[in-house]
Amino acid sequence: MRTSNLKAHFALFFVNVLYGAGHLLAKGVMPQFLSPPVFILLRVSGAVIFFWILSFFLKQTKISKADVPRFILCGLFGVALNQMFFFHGLNLSSSINSGIIMSMNPIMVAILSFFILKELPSLMRTLGIIIGATGAILLTLTGSVQAGESVLGDLFLFINAMSYAFYLVLVKPLMSKYAPITVITWVFTFGLGFVCIYPPTLSGLFQTNFIGFPDEIYLKIAYIIIGVTFLTYLLTIYGLKYLSPTVSSAYIYFQPVLVIIFAFLFTFLNWSADYTDTITIQKMGYMLLIFTGVYLTSKSTNKKT
Repeated sequence: MRTSNLKAHFALFFVNVLYGAGHLLAKGVMPQFLSPPVFILLRVSGAVIFFWILSFFLKQTKISKADVPRFILCGLFGVALNQMFFFHGLNLSSSINSGIIMSMNPIMVAILSFFILKELPSLMRTLGIIIGATGAILLTLTGSVQAGESVLGDLFLFINAMSYAFYLVLVKPLMSKYAPITVITWVFTFGLGFVCIYPPTLSGLFQTNFIGFPDEIYLKIAYIIIGVTFLTYLLTIYGLKYLSPTVSSAYIYFQPVLVIIFAFLFTFLNWSADYTDTITIQKMGYMLLIFTGVYLTSKSTNKKT
């Protein structure tokens, strides 16, 4: 394996390490210190600042007026709705459930490709979608059984994953036409506009007492902005430079496993609340169903490609 390919694989794995830890650290900030809308505002606005600063040092491509509506839709689904439902879902449910549900993203992309791109699914892909959806539905229906979980929270996380899948389908033409940094910068900029016009965002911002935050909360917020937003997008771009999108999406399988590992590690280090009681044998079975469905869906997609 070439050195560049090896670095790309490491970059994509590190992306999911950042995400895995982020599920737990973000959970520790809400709702005691930040409401979900305010947390989203800080995350998106911080990312916008970093992306615009970086874009001045890289080759920036001027976007066509004809593509502005698609950029706006990408900002809506890829940033605003995606983040809104993720943080509200994470606030109501467990970090373990969020990691498991996010791993369904390849299945959702396959479903949307059928409706939007008119790609007829093969028998194996259809089977994979049914198996994965069964695991997700069972996981959601048991969401109110464990403490710190709710059916509504899991539903929000499911909508978040579906919104991001819709964004991946919408952004595909833009990624082939413009430089990645151009796409990401404008998508986040338009997304920030939607976040700002959401009524609870600004009202919640003015009601937040930032001065009273412990130092660890500031560090967790900074980690979400810099690590889970800015760095993950940059590392994903680097990975896609040397590896196919199929290989890149396969790394999402690590997220539930990494969330579970970090749940035990952070509990031992006292960096977050103890969420290990939400890890059950039943939930592991549902995760296996989702993994099987994603594998069959991705395998079918690879053969077709």
